[in-house]
Amino acid sequence: MENAVSPTARALRTLDILRDRPGTTAAQLAAGLGVTERAARRYVEVLREAGIPVESVRGPYGGYRLGRGARLPAVVFTQEQVIGLVMAVLDGQPAAIDADGLVGSALSKLIRALPDSVGRQAAALRAYAAAAADRHAVHADPITTSALVTAVADRRRVAVRYTTEGGTSWEAEVDPWAVVVRHGRWYLLCHSHRADAVRTYRIDRIGAVRHLPQPFTPPADLDPVAALEAHLGSGWKYPTRVVFHEPYERVSPWVGPTMGRLEPAGERCVLTGSTTNTRMYAGEWLAAIPFGFTVEEGPELRAAVAALAARLTAAVADTVPAAGGRRHLVAAPPRSVDERPAGGVVAEQVDTEQ
Repeated sequence: MENAVSPTARALRTLDILRDRPGTTAAQLAAGLGVTERAARRYVEVLREAGIPVESVRGPYGGYRLGRGARLPAVVFTQEQVIGLVMAVLDGQPAAIDADGLVGSALSKLIRALPDSVGRQAAALRAYAAAAADRHAVHADPITTSALVTAVADRRRVAVRYTTEGGTSWEAEVDPWAVVVRHGRWYLLCHSHRADAVRTYRIDRIGAVRHLPQPFTPPADLDPVAALEAHLGSGWKYPTRVVFHEPYERVSPWVGPTMGRLEPAGERCVLTGSTTNTRMYAGEWLAAIPFGFTVEEGPELRAAVAALAARLTAAVADTVPAAGGRRHLVAAPPRSVDERPAGGVVAEQVDTEQ
């Protein structure tokens, strides 16, 4: 690979990496260039011979960085890029409207550094756009996130202090495989030595990170997003098992990985998983799937589905049936969970003719 790219091109690439990621180690630089560590050090020397100051810092947080006096080209944005960047910031951080906040002040610096022809529209967007705060949004601490990303890049174990939703705190040593952003929340996907199992931790609930010397090797075929979503659908307090009365091909587009594992079962299919919130599982997930299903496990989910069915039935209990043989929804008084068929709670829409 080293022969496929000219030394000049690789030296310029080295300059780009050091400019974008100060503190890059020889191993990280080698990985970015696709060469050996020895060759990476040689390209650093090429830059130094060209008069570009490159400093070396020893220690666990050391690496290469550009020294003072390095003349770097200015960053140039198009107007579309700047508007897209401001929109992305406001979308993820509505509080960035306020110029005094952490993200808001950083955005202000960026806008002030832009040429007037480009920055005027960005400033107008920031000044006149209204952003509604998401009451469910949570934000991870930048310092904690940075410490975890460094550990992921260096493949070094860390000790984390974690606080659960219920307020219980504990410390665990973990191999940080990846940092994953999903639906506006930041997660650490890792192997926990405390549990000897794969775990996903919300980064906003991690209060302290301590770097450890032990190295680790992540799974070779790791897909961080897929692994996170699969883990979010298993290992929770209440087991779930739902049989859908349609084939796998029809149901699968409606089932997300966090709901559990969907498998074919003849002309039907079976969803097996777990949850900590049976009301949400019933009302937001199962109720949105437009197919009949039977809840076989567990009793907590069956009760949640029965309660949802009773509430929806009560909402239309006084509806006068339409005349003329038109089709309409029949709402019959629900039986208790104990009176349901042995197979489980059945929840499906029924059409009849009058």
